Amino acid sequence: MAERSRRTVRDLRRGNRSRVLQRLYFDGPLSRQELGPATGLSSGSISNVVAELAAEGLLQEAGIVDSDGGRPRTLLRVAPDGGLFVGIDIGETRVRIELFDLSLTELARTDRLLAQHGYDVERIVGHVRTGVSDVLRDAGADPARLLGIGIGVPGIIERDAPEAAGGPGAVVHGPTIGWSAVPFERLLRDAVDVPPEVPFFIDNGARTLGQAEMWFGGGRGAQSAAVALIGSGVGASVNRGDMLDQDLSNAALEWGHTTVQLRGRRCRCGSIGCLEAYAGAEAMRERWYEAGGPLPEDTDDETALAALLEAARPGPDGPGPDPVAAAILDETAECLGAALADLINLFLPERILLGGWAGLLIGPHLLPEIRRYAQEYALGHAAARTSIDLGHLGPDAVTVGAATLPLSDFLARGGTRPAPDPRAGTRPGPGRLPAHNYSRAASG
Repeated sequence: MAERSRRTVRDLRRGNRSRVLQRLYFDGPLSRQELGPATGLSSGSISNVVAELAAEGLLQEAGIVDSDGGRPRTLLRVAPDGGLFVGIDIGETRVRIELFDLSLTELARTDRLLAQHGYDVERIVGHVRTGVSDVLRDAGADPARLLGIGIGVPGIIERDAPEAAGGPGAVVHGPTIGWSAVPFERLLRDAVDVPPEVPFFIDNGARTLGQAEMWFGGGRGAQSAAVALIGSGVGASVNRGDMLDQDLSNAALEWGHTTVQLRGRRCRCGSIGCLEAYAGAEAMRERWYEAGGPLPEDTDDETALAALLEAARPGPDGPGPDPVAAAILDETAECLGAALADLINLFLPERILLGGWAGLLIGPHLLPEIRRYAQEYALGHAAARTSIDLGHLGPDAVTVGAATLPLSDFLARGGTRPAPDPRAGTRPGPGRLPAHNYSRAASG
């Protein structure tokens, strides 16, 4: 009974710390007097929690404001130097690793290109290992200050997989990148040289993009939003609830592999007629090349998409539009509009945001057509309640979103650091990654 009481008191204290930290993080700076009604805590509880968090270096003063006839009030904010996070985007053309302070201000970054070696698992694990070391070194940061590492990856994440399935930890199933049950968390724990208490958080890249836009971008203030990640491939997430609400849900969808064309093009997932086979940058490049577009066969997706847009929508001093390129873009806009209509009809979001490097590239050119097609294919009442716009955070949003994974956990724990993870075993050291054969050649 006494042990149960101790747990209850500890949980209550942690919950109070979490309320104060979260409110200051998203709405600060605030005074102690403002924190009371914002958190529902008494003035005594606020004083105790603030004193604890300040003593631990997690809060700092942020100026003084006058009050109505009373004493000036001291504003408080979360201290940016209270800890560090790493956000990692396992993208389609590169692995991007960024180091952030507690306010998610970037301190250092590094990119590792994937063009020559694709999604070879061992090489990507090596990129993460050296990249984390590089950003810590470049920022002159102590690894002991790391509060967590978040990673966004393509594919379906199986959490806490049993050992027989490649666990313990997160296992990635990514057929479009050639990954079959890759025990990614275990491989990273064995390879990345950080203290054993530093947690790893692995999630789908579309979900990390969605969380970033909901917290800091175009989804902020919405009770529901769908966020599309359009790059060489296509994904989406649906986000519901306020970011300070315990009932917040943020689910990744394999939206790119919903059918938009019966008996259509073969998708790299192996199926036919998928949205990704029409709206992904890789597919747009292939379609233009097959139609005789002026592209060398080895042109990368980013270069090809920029050339396709220029051909279809030339400037005032250039030649007339290429009808083939224009037709490809119109078909892409219709496929995206129809697929967005499915999201509208199924989830009734307040907002839809298009992100990812390719989404942000085509959006300024195709957004009016995408909206028009979405309205044609969606139920009228539902479509009238949904806005469709570009994401606000730019092409780095997946990396920022990856960093929000450990940040969210840190705030929920009230700023306490986790105990060393018993799953973090002895690391093999640089250049000695554990042998495995979890990847296969990606189907084209």
